[in-house]
Amino acid sequence: MPARSKAQQMAAGAALSAKRGETRVRDLKGASKEMYESMTEAELQDFASTPRKGLPDHVEGD
Repeated sequence: MPARSKAQQMAAGAALSAKRGETRVRDLKGASKEMYESMTEAELQDFASTPRKGLPDHVEGD
């Protein structure tokens, strides 16, 4: 499933970095922390690998 906005793609990248042990979990905030706790590494990889070109900065909540 691709990310729907640049913000979502960036949050997934931060969560993925923490999931891989590259950054500290305690440094995560907001959406990235929620993503870290609720998604698998494979799901985060799908979101984080979404090309940012053409994505809106933000999408109003679902």
